[in-house]
Amino acid sequence: MKKFVNDPASFVPEMMEGLIMANPDKLKYVKEFNIIYRADLNPADKVPIVQGSGSGHEPAHIMAVGKGMLDAAAPGNVFAAPPVDFAYECLKLMNSEKGVLYIVNNYQGDKMAWEMAKEMAEAEGIKVGAMVIDDDVAVQDSTHTFGRRGVAGNFFAIKACGAASESGATLEELVALGNKVNDNVRSMGIALTSCTPPAKGEPIFQIGEDEMEVGVGIHGEPGRRRDKIRSADEIVEEIFDAVHKDLPFQSGDRVALMINGLGGTPISELYILYRKAAQLCEANGLNVVRNYVGEYCTSLEMAGASLTLLKLDQELEELLAAPAECPIRVF
Repeated sequence: MKKFVNDPASFVPEMMEGLIMANPDKLKYVKEFNIIYRADLNPADKVPIVQGSGSGHEPAHIMAVGKGMLDAAAPGNVFAAPPVDFAYECLKLMNSEKGVLYIVNNYQGDKMAWEMAKEMAEAEGIKVGAMVIDDDVAVQDSTHTFGRRGVAGNFFAIKACGAASESGATLEELVALGNKVNDNVRSMGIALTSCTPPAKGEPIFQIGEDEMEVGVGIHGEPGRRRDKIRSADEIVEEIFDAVHKDLPFQSGDRVALMINGLGGTPISELYILYRKAAQLCEANGLNVVRNYVGEYCTSLEMAGASLTLLKLDQELEELLAAPAECPIRVF
């Protein structure tokens, strides 16, 4: 294993300490519970939005904490759900009379931790709303889920809900908005390599030099099949077809198009993938009004990418265009 690591057990807290040191005026850190939150936030002013899942998917989600995005995040260890007390303390820290919303990707451990934390917080009189992201069209069930997985489409829920929260939306309105995003977003990914969690010290799955995993999950879960590597255009054609047909998207739709790197793919290659995806959108009558190319939800150093399409209406277009400030610096 070749990584910039001291003690694998300290990988996550040292990463979070580095993030805080790089953003001392914008972020604060509760080390005991792995909570990163906005330094400028007064929870009484709005409905705070929080998220927490396993680490290893950065910039998701701790680097999406900032004005117009998440207000706090409480991750677990690499590819591990946050402990219940992390989620619970995060909800308490963000407690507002207007309520708190948590967004969670559809993985059993993450959902269980936040559902238990929600029950504990509600027992103390905290009003908590929840929404689940399950945008991955690759498989119906996987190693860690019942139903579809939540992947990079999660960022559109964060961005839309974050902007709406800044504008004074109620908890009920934010839950409805998040579900609207989830109803209209679809994703699918491809992996060319595996990745190595620091604590494990070896790849989480084996894949041949001439192979790719079609529909891989962000924790290395199997996709639809293992296949021989094909050209970039052929790869995009397959995952675009799966995503495009699933909603289904229709000619004339206005969409946001995201090509998300999984951690080990050069930006040059992501733009090659975007080129073909944009061409396919045009050929199918989709009007790309917002585009995103870069790393949003990764899998450590995995070489691969995912394609996400979000069907837009006027409300979503305006929310995606609203100002946002966070360490990602891409929205």
